[in-house]
Amino acid sequence: MSRKLVSFDWAMKKILRQKANFEILEGFLSELFKFDVKIVEILESEANQETEDDKFNRVDLLAKDDKDELILIEVQHRSEIDYFHRMLFGTSKLITEYIKKGRGYTKVKKVYSVNIVYFALGQGDDYIYHGKIEFKGLNEKDILKPSERQKEDFKIDTITDIYPEYYILRVNKFNDIAKNSLDEWIYFLKNEEIEDKFEAKGLDKAKNVLDVLKLEEKERAIYKRREENRMYKESLLYTAKIEGEKRGVKKGKKEGIKEGIKEGIKQGIEQGKEEGEKKAKIEIAKSLLDILDVETIALKTGLSLAEIEKLRD
Repeated sequence: MSRKLVSFDWAMKKILRQKANFEILEGFLSELFKFDVKIVEILESEANQETEDDKFNRVDLLAKDDKDELILIEVQHRSEIDYFHRMLFGTSKLITEYIKKGRGYTKVKKVYSVNIVYFALGQGDDYIYHGKIEFKGLNEKDILKPSERQKEDFKIDTITDIYPEYYILRVNKFNDIAKNSLDEWIYFLKNEEIEDKFEAKGLDKAKNVLDVLKLEEKERAIYKRREENRMYKESLLYTAKIEGEKRGVKKGKKEGIKEGIKEGIKQGIEQGKEEGEKKAKIEIAKSLLDILDVETIALKTGLSLAEIEKLRD
């Protein structure tokens, strides 16, 4: 048995920003990162603002954990061909925003970029991808490590601990079979449902807090209308895609016919030209039969000896 819950992006905007509900977000991030996450604050920065100058760098939710690290979480439903670039821009912008002037590069904050996408981003067979920075020796193939002094001063174990890390969850690629606790979260992200048997961190509270039926009447009406609008927009996009494909097929047929006619005319001209040249050679050969030998006529006209002998007969 499962419960119908609000979508994760709605929850991020309306519910998960409340301190009482940090446990849900912490559970999701802990399952994803494979270490316990403790959120101390939900931040609002320039990167969160949907302004005229910065509307292409929207961050749905920006959190700070107890290690003073930044976590960006974004849900994206519509396809964007430059989404990888947007991920890079988002992390880079946050790094520069959250380093105070005059404090030096050692105060650069670690950033985790979590991207939940509902479209075919890139090419690959998996539904969860993790990207991080490592420096590998071109000759020795070893991984560059920080010095003991750097480990002590900056509280790091690897150089990766300094640089941004990226997570991409291609939700639509998930086959609805939950093989582990993280898959249980992916199942929820895709289906907006949580099976009673699921035990992943944060899901137990999510089942109660994100229950559609537990929303206030006004909020429930807003959510329902929002979901209907989203379905309507998806329907419009799908219809436009199908119509575009139909027009493309028709146009392709017309273009194919035109190209066929052009190619036929071209081939006809070339064939006619070849036949005309052949006839001219035959006439020349006929006029030389009484004057020259067969070998010389073949040399002059390009006809074969057999063709000239046939003319002589």
